[in-house]
Amino acid sequence: MEYVYAALLLDAAGKEISEKGLEEIVKAAGLHPDEARAKAMVASLKGINIKDVIKNAQTVQVAAAAPAAAAPAAGEKKKEQKEEKKSEEEAAGGLASLFG
Repeated sequence: MEYVYAALLLDAAGKEISEKGLEEIVKAAGLHPDEARAKAMVASLKGINIKDVIKNAQTVQVAAAAPAAAAPAAGEKKKEQKEEKKSEEEAAGGLASLFG
């Protein structure tokens, strides 16, 4: 995960994402750099515009969250009321068994 963060930092700074750059950031964070992981990260990000990916991810996230923010459906309210009534009846039944 530290290599992902390092790549994001390099991109935010407008610098090229290179093995050396990633390793320097990881080392500066007090971790031990791993040449193979840095190499894999650089290869996986080749040809990818990180800013575009982040922008598209935010758009998708907002679009997906909009329906979830809508008011609960009437069916859900009825279900909640049924569950509450059932719980009250069960509680009353349990108390009755103590005295009967």
